[in-house]
Amino acid sequence: MQELERYIRTIKDFPKPGIGFKDITTLLKEPQAFAQAVDLMAAHFREKQIQKAVGIESRGFIFGAPLALQLGAGFVLARKPKKLPAAVLREEYALEYGTDAIEMHVDAIAKGERVIVIDDLLATGGTASAAGRLVEKLGGQLLGFAFLIELDFLHGRQKLAGHDILSLIRVQEEIA
Repeated sequence: MQELERYIRTIKDFPKPGIGFKDITTLLKEPQAFAQAVDLMAAHFREKQIQKAVGIESRGFIFGAPLALQLGAGFVLARKPKKLPAAVLREEYALEYGTDAIEMHVDAIAKGERVIVIDDLLATGGTASAAGRLVEKLGGQLLGFAFLIELDFLHGRQKLAGHDILSLIRVQEEIA
């Protein structure tokens, strides 16, 4: 899985000084690398009989939709507040300074459905954890999380403890 790492570009000091931004556009423009990433995620979860795949706004949509299709599952959007048109359930999560929130339609997941959550990057785990809590509040059975990249040094995995976590690329130390 680490061979996918060569397709990820690091942009120094973006969006602010000291940050090494992981740019996935360089992977997405290469059809074989993009397909390999989705195929690896699908292979990991194929035997779990997934019924819904939740993609976290916005880059989680990129991986979540094709993954849902490969798994024969429905696709659910986890969006920033006030982006979904029908009744929603909202979950807040902590940021470095303040809070943010994500929402899902209240009818997106039926009680007992087998669900995974997908995003491009696992950093501190706040957004993914909030998405997982929404799945559970809606009555879904949260079976795991899938990420293209995990920044190990931010310890986001700890917020998702007790769940199956797939990260295709694991970054051990910050490179700004």
